[in-house]
Amino acid sequence: MSDQDFRPLADRIRPDNLEDYLGQSHILGKDKPLRVAIESGKLHSMIFWGPPGTGKTTLARLISNYSQAQFLSVSAVLSGVKDIRAAIDRAHQFYDIYQKPSILFVDEVHRFNKSQQDAFLPFVEDGTVSFIGATTENPSFELNNALLSRCKTYVLKSIQVDEMVRLLQRALSNKQLGLGDRAVKIADDVLQLIALQADGDARRALNFLEISVDLAAEENGQLSVNENIVQEVTSQSLRRFDKGGDLFYEQISAMHKSVRGSNPDAALYWMCRMLDGGCDPIYLVRRVVRMASEDIGNADPRGLELALNAWHTYERLGSPEGELAIAQAVSYLACAPKSNAVYMAYKAAMQCAKDSGSMDVPMHIRNAPTSLMKDMGYGKDYRYAHDEEEAYAAGETYFPAEIGEQEFYHPVERGLEIKIKQKLDYLRSQNKK
Repeated sequence: MSDQDFRPLADRIRPDNLEDYLGQSHILGKDKPLRVAIESGKLHSMIFWGPPGTGKTTLARLISNYSQAQFLSVSAVLSGVKDIRAAIDRAHQFYDIYQKPSILFVDEVHRFNKSQQDAFLPFVEDGTVSFIGATTENPSFELNNALLSRCKTYVLKSIQVDEMVRLLQRALSNKQLGLGDRAVKIADDVLQLIALQADGDARRALNFLEISVDLAAEENGQLSVNENIVQEVTSQSLRRFDKGGDLFYEQISAMHKSVRGSNPDAALYWMCRMLDGGCDPIYLVRRVVRMASEDIGNADPRGLELALNAWHTYERLGSPEGELAIAQAVSYLACAPKSNAVYMAYKAAMQCAKDSGSMDVPMHIRNAPTSLMKDMGYGKDYRYAHDEEEAYAAGETYFPAEIGEQEFYHPVERGLEIKIKQKLDYLRSQNKK
């Protein structure tokens, strides 16, 4: 048995042509610019951005095959500037001997710091190498603008279930590169289960398949992979969820927007997706409290109370009982009347405070706890609202004189803010009088 036989199944069946490459039809479909460039052998520097197991490395190797270029691979996890220079030297040597280009593939490129990323620039600029970087993180945040400006970014998407099933079927049928001479019996619904549990990651799906075959019992000369085996193999697998990564913020954004959009079903779905992926429930409920103030506000003040109660309940009960209280708060907020009036008022007031600087508090609303301060005019002519009709000092001013009266809070015509708006309109009319 050769050493290559010990490679993982995902590596053994890696395709060597575009026809066998599954997924990413949005960038590799017929007449798509990237496909045309690959088939014509025209190289350009590029960034592949997508979740794990979506074919970034495979696509880079395919590009190398089609362009007959030397494939140089560097991992940002294990390599430094010294390794980059060594790869560049190999590219120079290859060109001097064969008069052919080289592709420098950098996996997890976002893990390189600024100086390491800068080390690529001269060689990308002068054409020594065509640079291909692979990243699971948003290049806009993780890569230097100088490097990004020299590369075309392609977004790779999660592998769909039907595509994943075809990949697994190909692995089963490829006796030379796949599972060897072993005859494997596996029903379509079991393949479907593996594809679903892989969560869009082709590498994970193939690993699940290989382990399942290794654990399968032989029946009538065949290895029989059933649902029980697959469930055992996949039972401890986690959903794709990278705390602090793009997917994390995409999902919390989806949950927040579902609440704001008054869709309790979608809000609960994204909440459960995050919990299923291992998100800390305390982080979730903190965001729920934020939603209560930002998107419901005074249209239904009970929303904030319910969110805080959910937080307290979770701390008292823990998981899984406490998560139900979070679900209750999420569904309530999604159904509650919406208002961002407080949120907008807060931002406007903060901007005004920053723009206006350190203006003095008007004398009439300053506190005067000592006789000296009273003699200086602190609190002079202050009108005590409770002594006025309707407990409102109509016409009184509370802003610094330099900026005059301001209106930041504009209640909406929903929920409790309907009544709040009516009251403020009345009080403001009294001020004008």
